[in-house]
Amino acid sequence: MLAEVGGGAGGHCPSLEMLLVIAALACVDGALALLAFSQVVRIHLRDHEAGWTRQKVLHLMIGSSNLGYFVFFVLTVVASCERWYCWSRMCGFIFMAYPSILFLAAFLLLLSFWVDFCHQAKDEGDVEDNEGHNMQQALLANSMIRQDRSDEGNGCKCCSFRNIEVEGRQKFVAAVIMLVFVLMIAFAVIIWIGNGNSPIDSVSIAQIYARLIAVAFLLLGGAIVCYGITLFLKLRKVRSESASCDMWKVAGLAAVCMMSFTSSASVALSTETPLFYSLRLWDIKGAEPPLLLIVYFFIGSSVPSAFLLWVMRELPRPITSNTQGDHATVTFISYGPAGARLSNQWAAAASSRNQDVGD
Repeated sequence: MLAEVGGGAGGHCPSLEMLLVIAALACVDGALALLAFSQVVRIHLRDHEAGWTRQKVLHLMIGSSNLGYFVFFVLTVVASCERWYCWSRMCGFIFMAYPSILFLAAFLLLLSFWVDFCHQAKDEGDVEDNEGHNMQQALLANSMIRQDRSDEGNGCKCCSFRNIEVEGRQKFVAAVIMLVFVLMIAFAVIIWIGNGNSPIDSVSIAQIYARLIAVAFLLLGGAIVCYGITLFLKLRKVRSESASCDMWKVAGLAAVCMMSFTSSASVALSTETPLFYSLRLWDIKGAEPPLLLIVYFFIGSSVPSAFLLWVMRELPRPITSNTQGDHATVTFISYGPAGARLSNQWAAAASSRNQDVGD
């Protein structure tokens, strides 16, 4: 599709078209990273004694992913101008791959939360209705999973990783991400071996990896749509203003993920756009390559990241000593036995509300 692989006869910066597109993508990702990290700080300041919540973790992962893409775009321009030989091989591959792994992890976590909610909605028994528990809390965990105050000192525990227990489906997500990370390292080693006189084609190896990740995003997008439809139908049965609002948030997230993941996967499966870092950027002319970069990186990752940040924009309610026990919903990360006793009350509230309507 594009120019041939490797460094040129001399150091050259990207063509003007490519430079403008890369700079725009870097600015967007940098802004999203700054927004995500600043929101983590705001959440912490709202309740500095809270532990790791879903909302915090998702913001942290989205911010880290976009920061990784920002660094990748900047280094790609520098490497092209300075003619870094390593960049067109293993180094560029690693900097291209790890932000996509973090991005995949964030939306796998989102999917696991939706799966938790769907299954708990089926399994929960009747619990006292609580109007304060809405879908925003159950879906994205604005609520806090707090440590047992009786066992704490006066120090800040917000970033403590001691005694962390990860729930079952999140353990599965962690295992999948670790497998993808190990796979990325294995491909990077093979690419490094192919740098010498080895018959291994490093670019072909990197292309195989990019296509495997594209297939993973296609499957993820399909799963998010399936569970999004399930949640949408459940929310339609709930007679409340917050449920109606959250219903459209679920539908929007599912639609954006499907559109974005399908677009980026189609580009990755049919072109070499994910590997643009290994190409002679100064030789790239025309509108097609920059357009493919926009589809793959902006529509494929920046748009769903921005939409997820928008959905999670609301800060959690401050938790006081009088309301400590009333804000926990589906557990993402719990701390010791106290966290294990927390349960989701939204589904039971919805069931109770619907029974009242039926009566």
